[in-house]
Amino acid sequence: MDRSQLADFLRRRREALQPEDVGLGRGPRRRANGLRREEVAALCVMSVDYWSRLEQARGPQPSVQMLTAIARGLRLTHSERDHLFLLAGHNAPARHADLHARHVAPGLMRVLDRLQDTPAQIMTDLGETLVQTPPARALFGDETRFAGMARSVTHRWFTDPDARRVYPTEDHDLHSRAFTADLRAASVRQGAGSRAAAVAADLLTTSEEFARLWSAHEVPGVHQYEKRVQHPDTGVMTVQCQLLADLDQNQALLVLTATPGTDSYDRLQLLGVLGQDVTAPR
Repeated sequence: MDRSQLADFLRRRREALQPEDVGLGRGPRRRANGLRREEVAALCVMSVDYWSRLEQARGPQPSVQMLTAIARGLRLTHSERDHLFLLAGHNAPARHADLHARHVAPGLMRVLDRLQDTPAQIMTDLGETLVQTPPARALFGDETRFAGMARSVTHRWFTDPDARRVYPTEDHDLHSRAFTADLRAASVRQGAGSRAAAVAADLLTTSEEFARLWSAHEVPGVHQYEKRVQHPDTGVMTVQCQLLADLDQNQALLVLTATPGTDSYDRLQLLGVLGQDVTAPR
């Protein structure tokens, strides 16, 4: 671990990152460019004291999980992330290795930063949620907390009844078919021995519903632009689903909106207020 170089790198990346880059207002009292230490610490989900000690070259060696949070918080590119890991005395993670080391595309993060009042989240092609806005956590719950195969929304859909609560019961069959078809497509893209193939193999032995749908060999159709979601405090909402894909990363930004002037629009706005009370790591 090269503490002095790590400290210099973190300080310079913090100073180069502008408030507008992360969806913050500059404000009249900001004298210097770049972010304050407390702002970066919040983005990286750590204490200000911990960040300060890293910048002052007197902190402990960060763990792989902490470095992943720092890379995401600072909106680092792949090359910058690899440099960060090496400075901290760790091997640079493989580009598509374990999910906890998956690097969110900086471009998608910048878009997400501007959607903090909207249900939006970045997901892998296997339906593994990497980061959510507060309204998304208010609607779906904190989907970043899961481990193992449960990180896949498809695996949870067929093994955890609570995963279905966000959709009206009469729509469950449609979602079951869509999740199955999407998993089949992901397993074909990723190939034998992949995470997608492992999830499919596990579901074939644990879910009769999935096995029945899998045997139908359906492939994904046109993306379901409009769907219904529900929340205990807002009721059922008709929303439009937009996907912004990063094909190099196999990631996509999912954004839910509603038509202005409708009840669903007003209820979605309320969900944004509810999201302000949701506290979870980004």
